[in-house]
Amino acid sequence: MKRMFGGWFAVLLWLPAFAEMTSAVYPSKPIRLIVPFTPGGSSDILARAVGLELTKAWGQPVVIDNIAGAGGSIGADKAAKSAADGYTLLMGHIGTLAVNPSLYPDLSYKPLIDFAPVAWVARVPNVLVVNPSVPAKNLKELIALAKSHPGQMNYGSGGNGSAANLATEYFKLQTSTSLVHIPYRGTVPSVTDLLGGQVQVLFTGIPALLPYIKSGQMRALAVSSRERLESLPDVPAVAELGREMPSLKGFEADQWYGVVVPAGTPKDIIAKLNAQINKALVTPELKARLNSEGAIATPTTPEAFGALIKTEITRWKPVISSGRVKAN
Repeated sequence: MKRMFGGWFAVLLWLPAFAEMTSAVYPSKPIRLIVPFTPGGSSDILARAVGLELTKAWGQPVVIDNIAGAGGSIGADKAAKSAADGYTLLMGHIGTLAVNPSLYPDLSYKPLIDFAPVAWVARVPNVLVVNPSVPAKNLKELIALAKSHPGQMNYGSGGNGSAANLATEYFKLQTSTSLVHIPYRGTVPSVTDLLGGQVQVLFTGIPALLPYIKSGQMRALAVSSRERLESLPDVPAVAELGREMPSLKGFEADQWYGVVVPAGTPKDIIAKLNAQINKALVTPELKARLNSEGAIATPTTPEAFGALIKTEITRWKPVISSGRVKAN
């Protein structure tokens, strides 16, 4: 009996050293980074940018695995059920980590239980634009126009539950306006129909809209971030109207992206991943690449990213409920 207890005591003494050794040798083989969407989208682009930087730093390939379907839920579920050893990462975003719990009643994973946050990679502000035929020249005029013609103006989105759908429903909720939702199968057709005048309003990510704003084919009225953007310095933030409309004070509806791992992944590995991703995010090369995608780097701690996810789950639940948002 004495020998048995002595053995367990030795094991307990050895555990911290083992954890340190685990971090020291990590990674010793390729890392899989799951992207829960098809190639070419923002999640995929950001994942490949981050993966390239990790490969350069550690000499181990980061393999991008696109597993699309059900608003990112299929890929996220696959990541959640993977081994918690640091060799499977998920490029999560506002949809998979904050919106899906309210959008899918039978979601097969729980973001706050099944994942451990690693790094908040970036946020992508949305821009509220209108067709030039809309008489509103600024956000205040658009709100007044929508209130005077309830249910007579349309807004487009990339589909039910998309970032554009949620951003606009949040805007409607905060301004007590009525706009009719026209869902499309992707952002591109929604942009096409805004240009053609089939829909009047669109509130989506800046990359898809910037060329048309610059050419005057659509009018930008506001951005969803709390501050103005370098690429659109003359376009105010929605929150700026908070001085006149208190419900818009602090308004923010950006898309965001970040890396998570299966719950139970060793903390020293999470710390190593966080440090390396944050280091990459402040390099001029990666910052420039993110800027070209309309993204803003957001290096921070795993704890801060985890707090963001928790806050966002709470924030978007009433928006989904009040807007009767349903998954496609």
